[in-house]
Amino acid sequence: QVQLDESGGGLVQAGGSLQLSCTAPARTFTFSERVMGWFRQSAGKDREFVAAITFGGSITYYLDSVKGRFINSRDNAMNTLYLQMNGLKPRDTGVYYCAADRNPRRTYLERAYYGRGIYDCWSQGTQVTVSA
Repeated sequence: QVQLDESGGGLVQAGGSLQLSCTAPARTFTFSERVMGWFRQSAGKDREFVAAITFGGSITYYLDSVKGRFINSRDNAMNTLYLQMNGLKPRDTGVYYCAADRNPRRTYLERAYYGRGIYDCWSQGTQVTVSA
């Protein structure tokens, strides 16, 4: 499958900020037509939902524990998805992935955005480590 390009991970102290960026190969699909999501994974755990954004960017969804700290946004003209992470906590540590919806121009019931089922194109993952 096509791999999304992701950057921005790193090591940061608690309370610090990082911004992850995710770029879709424009030739493969039209970025502006795809719901995009963010997931993260810790050792021994399944990937968990972090954030999602509708294809037009009008609505965002967040894991409860990151609400008010993370901001999911997109620049469709640049084929780029962003996850601005503020007030980072050690529990935010993990490998972060971005993902694209398997279908274009979809609007789902809210619950669908939180699952992995609608996404079929993923990044390689980038490590985010937050120290105490």
